[in-house]
Amino acid sequence: MKVIGLAGWSGAGKTTLLTRAIPQFAKQGLRVSVIKHAHHAFDVDVPGKDSWRHREAGAAEVLVSSNRRWALMHELRGAAEPRLSELLAKMSRVDLVVVEGFKREPHRKIEVYRAANGKPLLFPDDPGIVGIATDTTVETTLPTAHLDDIEAVAAMMLKSAISLEDVLAKCEAEG
Repeated sequence: MKVIGLAGWSGAGKTTLLTRAIPQFAKQGLRVSVIKHAHHAFDVDVPGKDSWRHREAGAAEVLVSSNRRWALMHELRGAAEPRLSELLAKMSRVDLVVVEGFKREPHRKIEVYRAANGKPLLFPDDPGIVGIATDTTVETTLPTAHLDDIEAVAAMMLKSAISLEDVLAKCEAEG
């Protein structure tokens, strides 16, 4: 299983880019999973539904299953947010895991940079950044691709991805 990240400031287009890249990977016969970081309280459960009511009542975990999908919600209830390495260990084996966000973690990342955002580049301050997907020219020796060139971005992501074991070792070394 290989892992690559997409990192960038809010509004840079990480989610849009990823939703365009996933079908490109699927065309190549790759199974892809995603770990998405949220910076705020979020909910994938519908208030008032049974699973939401169980969670609100204090359940530590609620697993919902149907003939189409299953989902596990785990409440931290004041515990520390899990590190990326802990979350990766919970993932089912696939060909590629794309980590969206987690820009402070030490894994390899492609920076998604949009000039109109008005934010600074994360590279060169982040040694985990190994390529840049952008809508502008960036002075760098790192590989770059235009945000709209999905084939090139997907190829850069695959070429830059490293094994789960290497990611876990890097995360542990960085502590």
